[in-house]
Amino acid sequence: MDYNTSDISVIRQKVKFNPDETKVITKFFEVDKVRIYKIFNRILNLSDDKIKKLLSQVFNNFSNRHVNIKRIFKDNFERINSMLDITIYDDLSLEKKLLIGSYFTMEYSIESAALFNPSIVPHPNQNNLKAGQLKVIISFRAVGEGHMSSIVFQEGIVNKNGTIKMSPTSPLVEKAKIIPNVTHSKKKYTLKLKDLGSYKYIEEIMNELLDEFTVKELDKSVERFKKHIKPSEVNMSEIDRAINALYWLVNSNYEIEFNDEYGVSERVIFPKSKTDVRAIEDARFVHFTEENGTERYYGTYTAYNGFSILPQLIETKDFCRFKISTLLGSGSQNKGMALFPEKINGKYAMVSRNDNENLFIMFSDNIQYWENPKLLKEPEFYWEFIQIGNSGSPIKTERGWVLLTHGVGPMRTYTVSAILLDLDDPSKIIGVIEDPILIPEESERNGYVPNVVYSCGALQHENILVLPYAVSDSRSGIATLNMDDLLALMKPVKS
Repeated sequence: MDYNTSDISVIRQKVKFNPDETKVITKFFEVDKVRIYKIFNRILNLSDDKIKKLLSQVFNNFSNRHVNIKRIFKDNFERINSMLDITIYDDLSLEKKLLIGSYFTMEYSIESAALFNPSIVPHPNQNNLKAGQLKVIISFRAVGEGHMSSIVFQEGIVNKNGTIKMSPTSPLVEKAKIIPNVTHSKKKYTLKLKDLGSYKYIEEIMNELLDEFTVKELDKSVERFKKHIKPSEVNMSEIDRAINALYWLVNSNYEIEFNDEYGVSERVIFPKSKTDVRAIEDARFVHFTEENGTERYYGTYTAYNGFSILPQLIETKDFCRFKISTLLGSGSQNKGMALFPEKINGKYAMVSRNDNENLFIMFSDNIQYWENPKLLKEPEFYWEFIQIGNSGSPIKTERGWVLLTHGVGPMRTYTVSAILLDLDDPSKIIGVIEDPILIPEESERNGYVPNVVYSCGALQHENILVLPYAVSDSRSGIATLNMDDLLALMKPVKS
């Protein structure tokens, strides 16, 4: 690349993260109702001996690829059977149910296409380490067939000098168990529907719901509403879009839990609802410390369903159980939101890119509600003339908040640099670096999206900045640099 680079030593670690096509999960394989009956009949016309032999073959082929394949088959049988209008299949033998379930199950390779946009946080378990070591978890955006993306994790240990050794990854990977919310907040969804411009079309539906409502109550309210409307007198396309948006929100607020016997690399947060049926994009995890000293992890990401995006928040204490909810308010409208690791003057703080071009900052009393974004920085240097965004949550230093940024320049080339924000008032920029600190090397220029280096979050260990980064939206690596050297590059900004 012909870019000027900052006068700083950036060390690319030997460890590389490449997509692994052997990482597979199971998905429900759905077909239309007419075909379901035909498939059932074809299977049930087999002899009992043939069914037993065929089921044994399926177990032999797939039991070593999934933790509990029998449970998966049984659940998928029950799911497909519930879609039918008759109950004659309820009394089938277990073998027949399992075999039928296998026909409505498919494998999906979660990271066959790409493994990129990483973020890094300290591991919740820092036991049994040597002096100067830090155990970490790195999250990635994994992409498979159809560009469906999910969140996967790996763990490793950073040494005092910044070198990192990753733990071996498991050949198995499992989705989490979904813990559905029993009730939903009408106030919360009303706020978001108004932000989306959909509320006015379905206000009557919402008026029929209690402050806390169940999905069944929502279904009945929608059904009652549809019975009474006259299609000739209303805009049905807008009403249908608004109803879809409402269910989109309801399905996007839930909790998931992994078996704690699964290792970190065996866990995948996979799209589960119509909200994120296409993608869970670019999670920016941060290790957050409350004012009372308690610690937890938050992650902001973008849910995508093929036509709309929805900013989401993940919360966890242990990377086993996660609470997922929708971010609300006029400031929660776009991609690239990154939370500060602590409150500032008693308020949560967030950097964002609300207009696809500039950096903004927001403050809030409620971690789920964001409004009044304030312009923080516009594109200023040649390598960010197209747009500027953050590369993860700010990092606290004695001199200020180091905010890694990404810029888009000529030929849609993505590079990484940094700015320095005031500790007490991070809406003030007190330092900038005029050139990128990380640009794509020649060996990194080719991939799904060429000429891109990109990160969703770094951390400081000792005096080393550990920066995992994506390469051309295909694979990932890790770079390290001295934090003092980075701060020395900051050109003071006059207020």
